[in-house]
Amino acid sequence: MNENIAIKVDGLGKRYSLGAGGRQHDSIRDLLVDKVGGLFRRKRSQGPNEFWALNDASFEIKKGENVGLIGLNGAGKSTLLKILSRITAPTLGTAAISGRVGALLEVGTGFHPELTGRENAFLYGSILGMGREEIARKLDDIIDFAEIRPFIDTPVKRYSSGMYVRLAFAVAAHLEPEILLLDEVLAVGDLTFQRKCMEFAKKLQRRQATILFVSHNMFSIKTMCSRVIYLKKGRVVFDGPTDEGIGIYERDCMLGSVPWMKSEGEAPVRVTDVEILAEDGTPRSVFEMGERMRIRLAYEAIRPLDSPTFILSMTRSDGIDVCNFNTETDGVDLGRLEGKGTLELRTPPLKLVSEVYSLSILVRERGFKTLLAAQMGGSFHVRHELFDGHFGVFHEPAEWSGDWASSIARPAERRA
Repeated sequence: MNENIAIKVDGLGKRYSLGAGGRQHDSIRDLLVDKVGGLFRRKRSQGPNEFWALNDASFEIKKGENVGLIGLNGAGKSTLLKILSRITAPTLGTAAISGRVGALLEVGTGFHPELTGRENAFLYGSILGMGREEIARKLDDIIDFAEIRPFIDTPVKRYSSGMYVRLAFAVAAHLEPEILLLDEVLAVGDLTFQRKCMEFAKKLQRRQATILFVSHNMFSIKTMCSRVIYLKKGRVVFDGPTDEGIGIYERDCMLGSVPWMKSEGEAPVRVTDVEILAEDGTPRSVFEMGERMRIRLAYEAIRPLDSPTFILSMTRSDGIDVCNFNTETDGVDLGRLEGKGTLELRTPPLKLVSEVYSLSILVRERGFKTLLAAQMGGSFHVRHELFDGHFGVFHEPAEWSGDWASSIARPAERRA
């Protein structure tokens, strides 16, 4: 492998078996679970179907590059990182890595729930390739970074998911890796810790470390990466400049399920089209602050629904939900929905600051109860020459009053 190349993936494929029989095991734990489960499963006469999580993926990443790995849920991103970190083996192809690797892939990977945070720091550090003396030397820094000192001698089974992430990231960070593999797990931590991790990643960037970063947060991808690899159904469909790749990804995301939506069968209603329009009805993606916009939806109710609530949520590029509009609090009762229909929202004047925003369309049972559908609905830009993110989320003029001195004479004083 070329000495300037940190990661080289060639024709990588990973096949899994669907169904109870013929399972492929990624670890001893998987094998044991499958054997125990087999005592209670009936034998099937038909073999399982095959599913390719990765299919003929090939790319190279140079030393010192920071690359974003993007794609919809199920695209193969996490599978690829597991292969690169040697957690699982590929079915086809090769993955070569040159350099010390640190990986943070899943909450609590490598942790034992009965051991304390301190004991797990040694265990996880050993898994990542650190010696006991090195871990002991860095332990105080790891604890301070994770911000869990009062709980370091508590069994991690009592930790919250955020505490798990902080400790796992702190150990991986102090490995001082030449190559860092980061999955979406940072989304579990609070905003302050996410920023701390991003600062650490930027520190690695300055040291010319190689970073492969998986995220659904395009703001983070734009901040960290000059290049993206876009996976779709296990295949690399784009490899190039970040803005271009994100543009393709966002077009593909249109009307797809939001990343956090957990599907349990077919949704009873789905949005089939979204149009973002100016107030006069013409298509528009850039709006001046203070303009109104129209959002036109086409939907299909798969089964009859009684008075559902449609919610249109606007989210800033850094993932902050800034506002939403919904039929219920706006006093609109849609009655009984059956089959296909349309719905249009006319917003009040948008006082959002200059930024890029994305739309999500949610449908809930009346009373904001069970979530029936959650889909992505495109993006738009609000423009203003002064008011941007430094001025907050929105800006609206206020009234000022008080008693203050001024060196400028008032009109009545000048006439005197």
